[in-house]
Amino acid sequence: MTKQATVYRMVMDKHVCPYGLKALDLLKSKGFSVRDHHLTNREAIDAFKKKYSVKTTPQTFIGESHIGGYEDLKKYFGDDNQNKTTYKPIIAIFSTTFLMAIVTMWAIKGTFDALKLIELFITFSMCVLAIFKLQNLEAFSLQFLGYDLLAQRWVKYCYIYPFVEMLAGVAMIGGVFTIVAAPAALFISTIGAISVFKAVYIEKRELKCACVGGNSNVPLGFISLTENLMMMAISIAMLSKYLV
Repeated sequence: MTKQATVYRMVMDKHVCPYGLKALDLLKSKGFSVRDHHLTNREAIDAFKKKYSVKTTPQTFIGESHIGGYEDLKKYFGDDNQNKTTYKPIIAIFSTTFLMAIVTMWAIKGTFDALKLIELFITFSMCVLAIFKLQNLEAFSLQFLGYDLLAQRWVKYCYIYPFVEMLAGVAMIGGVFTIVAAPAALFISTIGAISVFKAVYIEKRELKCACVGGNSNVPLGFISLTENLMMMAISIAMLSKYLV
């Protein structure tokens, strides 16, 4: 027997509710035959909300049971991963920056150079990670203050860190101002490594990492520590190359 569901969603001339489309897609992916009811004007939307005593659309019904909105539907199917820890953002960023490093290295040298590849990968990653932090400095600062030792003593460091990370990454990609960029990157990464090690491996705290910005569900741990250690290593290598 075909499973039946009904979705009431906003479909207006100038706006189609994205959550309605997501609810429709989720139901179909679960094998439901869906009655798709469009609410095409403000009067119809207001009347629907009043009738069912709801504040938002879309609203989903499975059989005679009222499930609710899109988030309620995800919970119904056990697909609500909103608060679960995940490494997906880090995997996406590092995969992209690694591919960027490969093609850039090839464009510059026309051959494979492992050291150049590592250098570009780390510096590209620094820039992309900084972009995520700079999207919402307030959210980043709240998560960063949970474990960074310098930020806990000097709150303004939360707002300085992403700019230092971004500018150092850009300078090191171009090989300019290395005498300033490399020590700056070495400083923030050393503080970061010590902070992560203390919070995770000494104090055994379960925290979320601010490496991809605030409100992330990336767990603070080995990946965060490795990221800082890699930044330390490339900073030392580039500074040594500059001074020799």
